[in-house]
Amino acid sequence: QVQLVESGGGLVQPGGSLRLSCAASGSILGIRPMDWFRQGPAKQRELLATITGIGITSYADSVKGRFTISRDNTKNTVYLQMSSLKPEDTAVYYCRLRAATREYWGQGTQVTVSS
Repeated sequence: QVQLVESGGGLVQPGGSLRLSCAASGSILGIRPMDWFRQGPAKQRELLATITGIGITSYADSVKGRFTISRDNTKNTVYLQMSSLKPEDTAVYYCRLRAATREYWGQGTQVTVSS
């Protein structure tokens, strides 16, 4: 059983930065692709960034140039560095691990961008 635990959310002013972490534990076989999503109030869950097992990344247009996804395979952890944050970035942020036969999700961490 795989567990994902996000951390690093909080309240930040517009223009500020935060780094989210997603730590994976359990029976992890191989190096799996991982993603960050977010879901704002009354919005659908949005895919923000993806990183493959060998570190190839891709981003949604809404965060490209502001957010950076990275991973430390020795720690089974994926990060999302967020900068130039805007009020519209306010959401619950989730990580996802794509295993061979199913997906695993974390519980989410709240990010609020407000002055």
